[in-house]
Amino acid sequence: MVKFNENKFKKNAKNIKLIATDIDGVWTDAKMYYTAEGETIKAFSTYDGMAMHILEKHKIPVAIMTGESTEMVKRRAEKLKIKHLFLGEKEKLKRLKSLCQKLNISLEAVAYIGDDINDLDVLKSVGLTAMPKSSIILDQFDPDLITSRNGGDGAFREFVDTILKYR
Repeated sequence: MVKFNENKFKKNAKNIKLIATDIDGVWTDAKMYYTAEGETIKAFSTYDGMAMHILEKHKIPVAIMTGESTEMVKRRAEKLKIKHLFLGEKEKLKRLKSLCQKLNISLEAVAYIGDDINDLDVLKSVGLTAMPKSSIILDQFDPDLITSRNGGDGAFREFVDTILKYR
C-alpha cells in the first residue's frame, strides 16, 4: 500500500455494508482503445473479478457507478452478477444516497474507490475511501487507502482485501 489509515480501517471496516466503485481508472487503466471498425475496447483485471466472488461469499453487495455508458461495463457486471449498476451516472452522490435509502444503510456504511473529479463528492461522504496510486486527483483528496496497484491492475481487489482483513 502506498498510503494506509489503519486506525480508520480498524474502526470502520466491520460496519461496511456496501462497496461502491467507479470503473474507468479503477477497474480499468483509464484508457479507451478503438478498433479500426470504431469499437471501443477496455481491459478488466481478473483480480478485480475475483474480488467480486470473495465479496459474494461475505454477502457484501457492490455498486458500480460510472459516467460512461458502455456495453462492456454492462457485460462485465452481468458476468460478475453485480445487481447495482449505474451507467452514465452524472450525479454519483445523489445516486448513492438513493441506493443507501433503498438498502436501509447510512453513507458511513459504504466504502468507495474512485480516481477522478467526478468521484470527489462521494469520496468526501462515505465511511471508507480508496484511490488507486494512478489516480489523477491524489492532490485533491486524501483517501484512507492509496493502493499499491494502479487502476486496471487489481486496485479494487486490494481495497476489498484490506476491508476484509479488518472486518
